[in-house]
Amino acid sequence: MTDPVQPSFNEVLLSTQIVERKALRYTPAGLPALDLRLHHESTVVEAGKPRKVACDLNAVAMGPLAERLGRTDIGAELTLKGFLGMTRNGRGVLLHIIELL
Repeated sequence: MTDPVQPSFNEVLLSTQIVERKALRYTPAGLPALDLRLHHESTVVEAGKPRKVACDLNAVAMGPLAERLGRTDIGAELTLKGFLGMTRNGRGVLLHIIELL
């Protein structure tokens, strides 16, 4: 008898600001790609107590979304949806942006 497969989830919903944006680049397949640095601040409840949270996160957007974010001002407030993956060098977490909300 095999164990039932457990569902896995990898979805991030985040309010954030763009703090750094690199130049628009293109993948070998010709797809636009944009590397960003994002900043998030909020207050959440943990163990029944409010907690201030702040973090910076590396992110990437692909395709038309990369072009759109390439025209977005630094400091712009965004709400976005994405998923987490490894950085290219495998030494950190990278947010892959898939939708602006």
